[in-house]
Amino acid sequence: MSPSCILSNEPLDPAKALADFTNMSEGQGAIASFTGIARQTSRSGHAVSGLFLDHHSQLTQESMQHIAETARQRFSVGPVLIIHRCGAVQPGDPIVLVAAASVHRRAALDAVDFMMDHLKAEALFWKREETETGQVWIEPTEDDYAALARWQ
Repeated sequence: MSPSCILSNEPLDPAKALADFTNMSEGQGAIASFTGIARQTSRSGHAVSGLFLDHHSQLTQESMQHIAETARQRFSVGPVLIIHRCGAVQPGDPIVLVAAASVHRRAALDAVDFMMDHLKAEALFWKREETETGQVWIEPTEDDYAALARWQ
């Protein structure tokens, strides 16, 4: 069963996507998910008026697919899902949904955590925040890399 990875320029409806994922995950005993929301405040404390996620459609899709497939195999889970916004995103909008289904909860929870840590630090996105002080490119933080190191 291959992972489902979607890049979307359109608004994300996490509730509908999760309901669809649940319906296709028949026979699994657990579904875990994470929804990320675009922040309204920058790391420096300024109000964010917009976020832009640039990407290379093929390379970004391949990086997401690799993360999802690695999680599926490593944790022996059933279906996995990554939906990630690209393009212009407004503060408060859902930006990412990650889900995993498995026979038992621990594998699903670990797979979701693994995928999010890898998406934050390794997925091929270039993020730019717009604030009242100008545009700022967002890079992974030391905390993002520390979270990623847990899986080594």
